[in-house]
Amino acid sequence: MTIKLYNTKTRRKEDFEPINKDDVRMYVCGPTVYDRAHLGNARPVIVFDVLYRLLRHTYGPEHVTYVRNFTDVDDKINARAAESGRSIGEITAETTQWFLDDMAAVGALEPSIKDRDHQRAMPRATQYIAQMVTMIEDLIAKGHAYAAEGHVLFAVESYSKYGALSGRSIDDMIAGARVEVAPYKRNPMDFVLWKPSDDATPGWAGPVVGGKSIGRGRPGWHIECSAMAHDLLGATFDIHGGGNDLMFPHHENEIAQSTCAGHDFANVWMHNEMLQVEGKKMSKSLGNFFTVRDLLDQGVPGEVIRFVMLSTHYRKPMDWTGKKSLEANRTLRKWFDLTEDADSAEVLPKALVDAIADDLNSPNAISVLHELAKRGAYTDLKAGAQFLGLLSPKTSDWVRRPGQLLDALTQKLSELRKEAVQTKDFSKVDDLKVQLQAAGVEVQISREGIVLGAGPEVDDAKLEALK
Repeated sequence: MTIKLYNTKTRRKEDFEPINKDDVRMYVCGPTVYDRAHLGNARPVIVFDVLYRLLRHTYGPEHVTYVRNFTDVDDKINARAAESGRSIGEITAETTQWFLDDMAAVGALEPSIKDRDHQRAMPRATQYIAQMVTMIEDLIAKGHAYAAEGHVLFAVESYSKYGALSGRSIDDMIAGARVEVAPYKRNPMDFVLWKPSDDATPGWAGPVVGGKSIGRGRPGWHIECSAMAHDLLGATFDIHGGGNDLMFPHHENEIAQSTCAGHDFANVWMHNEMLQVEGKKMSKSLGNFFTVRDLLDQGVPGEVIRFVMLSTHYRKPMDWTGKKSLEANRTLRKWFDLTEDADSAEVLPKALVDAIADDLNSPNAISVLHELAKRGAYTDLKAGAQFLGLLSPKTSDWVRRPGQLLDALTQKLSELRKEAVQTKDFSKVDDLKVQLQAAGVEVQISREGIVLGAGPEVDDAKLEALK
């Protein structure tokens, strides 16, 4: 089997050939931990989780290293600490765990390196300040960076290939980017490697320039990933991934500083497209902004979120809709019923693996699963779904959730009815009955009692709200 991946750097789909088949290495940019992960943050996690599963299947779990970082030093974090009165360490520890919990809920495996050390495979930026300082000092020594007013900046003009990844000229990048205007910059596109910190801001001893420390400060965003990737994966590794919003300037800057530091960096660059909600860009002002936790708390299972994400190819914009969520819920319930008593096949369905090996074509893989369900190949269906992170042992928890909710709502409706018999006011009973029916529940009320049944369109989130 040949794995084909679209390489943003070359703008074509290529046969994937790892540098070392015994140590396939991948780095994916992780979150800045100051708040809950929104729905769009889940897409790259799910996309590269599927790639991670494919690499583990192809080369063996013990031969795949997957690193995904946490940015835990950032001005957004500093601002959140200032406005909340909480310590930075407390905020980052809490939000890091939130992220891990929410990504586990959508079925993502934790990254790991060859020795299975998950913690090292999820490095925090603050753990790698020394490596960042060393890289900055090297860039200064080689003439690719300069110190100015307590800052160190990368000199973009010193790297002739700047803009090659995103395919933009420097003039285009200046026009299309929010370039920070500063008098100490030699070129408007020069970006910060190190910046000064005041007493209220986290800081470390800065790079040494001309035998003297530049002073207490903190790293710029871009240098973090270059330093962590180099330390954990080496000067050259196989795959670097992230959302396409990171292509410029983050990934462009990573390539520039790493290359100028003498590292070949990543051979394959992969980027997923962005996410919309009901056909519009996700925005708080439009009222369509959701965190992953929002959906989970509304009763949308993480597995349903994952299924909807995989239903669109990663290089195409993904539109989250309520309709897709309901359809995914219905499909997964059906597949669970079909496979609950089936064993999982020892060999994965070839058509499904081939689909994923063809540049992570998850929509085609899901089509294969539909066909297996139609043919009654339930052992293959179960194995294929589990390969994609679906039909896990936890599936039964949410599949059976409506029954548990209906038991509670039956009790609630019975109590309201008993009260109504006394007061002769059945309005609350009628209101709950209407809401249950709107949630897809069949309601039967008779002298013998109350019977609630989950219809084919039952909405778990609405039931959860009625409980």
